[in-house]
Amino acid sequence: MATLDPAYVPGLRGLHEGQAVWLVLWFDRSRRDLIVQAPRHADGPRGIFALRSPVRPNPIAIEAVRITGIDHATGRFTVDATDALDGTPVLDIKPWLDTIDIPPEDDAGEVG
Repeated sequence: MATLDPAYVPGLRGLHEGQAVWLVLWFDRSRRDLIVQAPRHADGPRGIFALRSPVRPNPIAIEAVRITGIDHATGRFTVDATDALDGTPVLDIKPWLDTIDIPPEDDAGEVG
């Protein structure tokens, strides 16, 4: 659960439960010293920019999540899943827009 500063609560207007959004987060407690990692799911070491690890040289993170609860009066909201720890600062919330939040197609019409 996250709670917005009261000054920003009106900014939730137009968001609703079940909606997909992007959260921009400040991973203030993540390590920033690993540039190459060997994740369990990969076949070998990979550079940090080829991974979704919270260990980043920059503590800014972005996650696509779905709102599971929202209280427009208090500014409290919950999401379905996140890598964020309790108390992680939320820098911004942006709506997921189906028309632009997909990778562009290549020349063969393939996405990605």
